[in-house]
Amino acid sequence: MDTNIGSLDSSKPANNDVGCPPNGTVSAIKNSVPASAISSSEATLGRHLARRLVQVGVTDVFSVPGDFNLTLLDHLIAEPQLTNVGCCNELNAGYAADGYARCRGVGACVVTFTVGGLSVINAIAGAYSENLPLICIVGGPNTNDFGTNRILHHTIGLSDFSQELRCFQTVTCYQAVVNNIEDAHEMIDTAISTCLKESKPVYISISCNLPGIPHPTFSREPVPFSLSPRLSNKQGLEAAVEAAAEFLNKAVKPVMVGGPKLRVAKACEAFVELADACGYPFAVMPSAKGLVPEHHPHYIGTFWGAVSTAFCAEIVESADAYLFAGPIFNDYSSVGYSLLLKKEKAIIVQPDRVVISNGPAFGCVLMKDFLRELAKRLQHNNTAYENYARIFVPDGKPLKAEPREPLRVNVLFKHIQEMMSGDTAVIAETGDSWFNCQKLKLPKGCGYEFQMQYGSIGWSVGATLGYAQAVPQKRVISCIGDGSFQVTVQDISTMIRNEQKSIIFLINNGGYTIEVEIHDGPYNVIKNWNYTGLVDAIHNGEGKCWTTKVTCEEELIEAIQIATGDKKDCLCFIEVIVHKDDTSKELLEWGSRVCAANSRPPNPQ
Repeated sequence: MDTNIGSLDSSKPANNDVGCPPNGTVSAIKNSVPASAISSSEATLGRHLARRLVQVGVTDVFSVPGDFNLTLLDHLIAEPQLTNVGCCNELNAGYAADGYARCRGVGACVVTFTVGGLSVINAIAGAYSENLPLICIVGGPNTNDFGTNRILHHTIGLSDFSQELRCFQTVTCYQAVVNNIEDAHEMIDTAISTCLKESKPVYISISCNLPGIPHPTFSREPVPFSLSPRLSNKQGLEAAVEAAAEFLNKAVKPVMVGGPKLRVAKACEAFVELADACGYPFAVMPSAKGLVPEHHPHYIGTFWGAVSTAFCAEIVESADAYLFAGPIFNDYSSVGYSLLLKKEKAIIVQPDRVVISNGPAFGCVLMKDFLRELAKRLQHNNTAYENYARIFVPDGKPLKAEPREPLRVNVLFKHIQEMMSGDTAVIAETGDSWFNCQKLKLPKGCGYEFQMQYGSIGWSVGATLGYAQAVPQKRVISCIGDGSFQVTVQDISTMIRNEQKSIIFLINNGGYTIEVEIHDGPYNVIKNWNYTGLVDAIHNGEGKCWTTKVTCEEELIEAIQIATGDKKDCLCFIEVIVHKDDTSKELLEWGSRVCAANSRPPNPQ
């Protein structure tokens, strides 16, 4: 790239609301108990927290019990509208809260002090990287132990209890250590409201002897949150729109590209409104897939440099002006810093900041306000889309398989494409599933999630659990590699316990294929498991679960028919056996470019 356009990505995300409520207001989703019905036994810290979670839209918490949080869990499950989903480990509980937050707008997990907190922290860091509102609740030490010289279990053997807090300070936007009942109401409310406003995780530690204590501040049903709306600076907004309109109206073939921060800016609809008004073709960055409708007539695919959707990169990179809304330019999204973009051609719109070409820059301008106002000022220009339509050639189809031929990955995803509808959602694990799922065409209403910025392998198992718990009316289709699955397999049991009906495609190719294509070595080969046998053992005859192993297209077709027919009310696990070198062409290209970026020699000092 001529200029490091990624250096523009430095603004703080702006968020006004959670889920779908109007800008600036988070009202109670539902009232758990009428105010007049709250008795003194219910006017406790634990019940207040439970009602607060329900009010902001959390009806399921993902937890792992430990002696410091047991009393708190008693009070949470006493709330009739709050379901406790017990997970096998803290990491998966955090991943599940991440998946839940992507759908509901906010998620929550509950773990125990230090030994649980430091286990969940990797998932919290991932949620932070993706701007997800997640409430991490930890059962903390007894209030009488603070400030003493005592050494507690589950710690590193020091009398200083702040290790967990210090670790969370770097991956949460607010931390509340509640060890005084007088301050508890204020601290909990501040933490939750900060989580919603900042769209980032928060940390709440509650001393283990406080959840059951009543206090006058908890005696009434909590007043619903009403968060002050974030507003654009009016003069800044007008100036930014005027400068952007002048810049774009002079262009011959401008384009638009949506980025992952469309979600945190609550600007997905405004982005589409702008596309409707101006006639420009629009693409999405890979981590923004699913945020804008792919059935839109001017949608041209995923812009991912050398591994873009066919004909998409050519249109974007040859444009004389491009508007990027909410981009993240990192080494992965830029394919090893190889995007052919020029800073002087770009308008970069972040959640609360607009930068036009090499300048000027406008702060305190909210993305959705900017996009909607810009839509009124742009001249209609569909030149770039007409250019795209001229060069576009429909996708080729995989070669027809011979009878009983070993299954190819492109054949697998041809059939997954046919399964998708508005009643499904796709979860793509880190690895080659990124590239294969990226090529899926999402029908109207079909959900899509993956974790690109943090890219933690194993994320998808917990995220599938959380997403499916959040929207039981959708059938989740998860595509998971065998290496990633080995990290977090345990919570298949939690899916079965909670009667989920997801379809998991376990792609067994014998190792960490994405790592192989970046840099191969013996460490990328893993021990093969009998994955269907393992899931059958986890099922253990309790609940609804169906497994099968497929090696060819005929078996795959039969498995999909059963999973969507007789077993449509079951968790379905389909192990797909493919060749270890059967990868998408995009991964081959991407891997070699990322390898080149990783292996750059040190600059001379």
